[in-house]
Amino acid sequence: MNEESILHRCMLALSEAGCTVFRANVGLFYTRDGRPVKTGLPVGFSDLFGFTPGRRPFFIEVKSATGRLRPAQSAFLDAMADRGAIAIVARDAESVVEQVLRFNDK
Repeated sequence: MNEESILHRCMLALSEAGCTVFRANVGLFYTRDGRPVKTGLPVGFSDLFGFTPGRRPFFIEVKSATGRLRPAQSAFLDAMADRGAIAIVARDAESVVEQVLRFNDK
C-alpha cells in the first residue's frame, strides 16, 4: 500500500477514535518572473498532526512498509518528543490509533 493510501486511512481511523487530525501540506510555486516561493511548514514537519481532547498533541510521519525517514523528518520527530508530544511513524492505519492512545497513557 502506498503512503497516500495509508495517510488517508490513518486520518479516518484517528477521526473515528475522537482525535482532531490535520494534514500538513506544503508546496513550491514560481512567481511570474520565475522566483521560487516555498509555502507551508518547516522542513521535516510530519504528515499528520493533531490532538485528542485533554491529551498530548501528536505528530505522525506516514511511511510505506519499505519507506525510510529522511534525516530532517527524524530530527523533527525527535524534537517534538523531547518537548512532550507523541511523535511516531505510522506504516498502517490499524496500529496508529493504538499507538497514539498508548503513548497518551504514559
